Amino acid sequence: MSGRLADKIAIVVGGGQTPGETIGNGRATAVLFAREGAQVLVVDRDLASARETVAQIESEGGRALAHEADATREAECAALIARCVERYGRVDVLHNNVGIGGGDAGPAHLEEAAWDKILAVNLKSVILPCKHVLPVMRRQRSGAIVNVSSIAAVCATPIVAYKVSKAGINAYTQSLAVGNAKHGIRANVIMPGLMNTPMAIEGISRALGVDREALIRQRDAQVPLLGKMGTAWDVAYAALFLASDEARFITGVALAVDGGQSARVG
Repeated sequence: MSGRLADKIAIVVGGGQTPGETIGNGRATAVLFAREGAQVLVVDRDLASARETVAQIESEGGRALAHEADATREAECAALIARCVERYGRVDVLHNNVGIGGGDAGPAHLEEAAWDKILAVNLKSVILPCKHVLPVMRRQRSGAIVNVSSIAAVCATPIVAYKVSKAGINAYTQSLAVGNAKHGIRANVIMPGLMNTPMAIEGISRALGVDREALIRQRDAQVPLLGKMGTAWDVAYAALFLASDEARFITGVALAVDGGQSARVG
């Protein structure tokens, strides 16, 4: 690898993953960051899954540490930032990759409890880690924040809460970018499209009771670029670019990683 994050300290929130046949976005990002020279604090509410990510990184000669935290709880977010600073002395990259969509529905059928849970998890898991990393990055006069949203934020979809939460991440990140540019902090969003990841494939297949391979074929057919979904590595490489000094003049951007799916808008 080329060392694009050499000597950087990176936090990946949601760095474990749902069990499945492929790799998830958070794990792929943590592994790629480490391959490119970063020391990575892998954060997940499932400590065993975070440790699996760390084991993969270490098996390749990388450096990483697992940390258990629920990113929707402010005290735990404050503690994970504090641990990173105590251990490494700084935070160069914060990557937020937590999200759910279970129980979502259309406007006439969405239950209040599902709305509350999806909005709380998807927004607080971005806002709270950012809140507590900002004082550190401001002192440093540098830092890169990469939040994972979805093309659902800008594309029509029959499910309401997920879309609103992802649009909220986009709006929040834009404000974050503008408000912290004077401190040398950059903030950008990745909007994945249809991805072949465990959360998407095994999760949806199990929830809807549909055949895994049939689901893959159905999702592949919706992607303009070669008729095939992306993988977690596509998201990870976008995150790597935005986290690296190559993107030093890029902030406030929402980058679609979707094989052209969102280009159909308009």
